Amino acid sequence: MSSRENVTGRVVLVGAPLGNIGDASARMREVLATADVIAAEDTRRLGRLAKDLGITVSGRVVSYFEGNDERRTPELIEALDGGAVVAVVTDGGMPSVSDPGYRLVTAALEAGHPVTAAPGPSAVTTALALSGLPSDRFVFEGFLPRTGSHRRSRLRELAGEPRTLVFFEAPHRIVDALTDLAGAFGGDRAAAICRELTKTYEEIRRGSLADLAGQASEDPPRGEITLVVAGAPAGPAPRPSDDELRAAVAEREAAGVTRRDAIQAVADEYALKKRDVYTIVHQR
Repeated sequence: MSSRENVTGRVVLVGAPLGNIGDASARMREVLATADVIAAEDTRRLGRLAKDLGITVSGRVVSYFEGNDERRTPELIEALDGGAVVAVVTDGGMPSVSDPGYRLVTAALEAGHPVTAAPGPSAVTTALALSGLPSDRFVFEGFLPRTGSHRRSRLRELAGEPRTLVFFEAPHRIVDALTDLAGAFGGDRAAAICRELTKTYEEIRRGSLADLAGQASEDPPRGEITLVVAGAPAGPAPRPSDDELRAAVAEREAAGVTRRDAIQAVADEYALKKRDVYTIVHQR
């Protein structure tokens, strides 16, 4: 065992409440009150959290977010080398799950420092449980690509995924995301929009992707959003008639999907060749 592995410095990933302070654990309070260094996604929110928890943070507080984690990580490793307990806390949920923390975890492990957790709430599993969709097998996809073409390309890859899918999404992109999901997966695929989980204005919208896209367009959901979508049905769907294929492409086009992407999505859904669907769509 190296001398570095004998140092007591360690990383503690702290699961913060999603919104309801009552979800904070006694261990979370202890870690935040006693850690030598706290790497916080937002130092101001950490201050409010500590006040709500009724604790005094005695350690050094540093900001640690996606924009500075590459620069900040070596500093935190240096603190670990000196024997410090470094706590990582995000604005809500578990660090390193689509949030800062992963870079430090890998660097700490590579440097021979132990990594542990004071586990807490997770928006992923909370939304999954509340969605009403199958939860025995699921896959977390994080945030979809921001640009339309990249997002649609990713969704085409996922269209045949049989497990329930969980995404994070920003309010200003949710309508476009739902429209593209309906185009790639079919408008009748079941889904749930889970927003502001555990907070005062918690809301779960359940329905088909097409219905949810329409609702979101008329009444855009606000706040932090976790989107849960049912997996693809087992096996390719029965081959529909030519008229049904044309209608399926037209439905996706009406939802804002390009004809090229709509044809690809329909071909994928029914395990057909793209050129065959193209020929059917363009038949006069």
